Amino acid sequence: MDELLDILKELKPDVDFETEKSLIDNAILDSFDIVQLVTQLKDTFDIDITPADLIPENFNSAEALWAMIQKLQ
Repeated sequence: MDELLDILKELKPDVDFETEKSLIDNAILDSFDIVQLVTQLKDTFDIDITPADLIPENFNSAEALWAMIQKLQ
């Protein structure tokens, strides 16, 4: 989880990812951010994120992202 938080903080340093629960719903992450994030997650965690995984529920919070990573590993 710490590695994920580091990736997120590098992407958007001004966001508190430990408490934010609406990254997609509040447009904190845009489509360009998601593309960058997916690439970094694939490389860092050696996972394959498919189009079926690209749903707002998987990207709305660090916890949701972490759950998706664990499911895909």
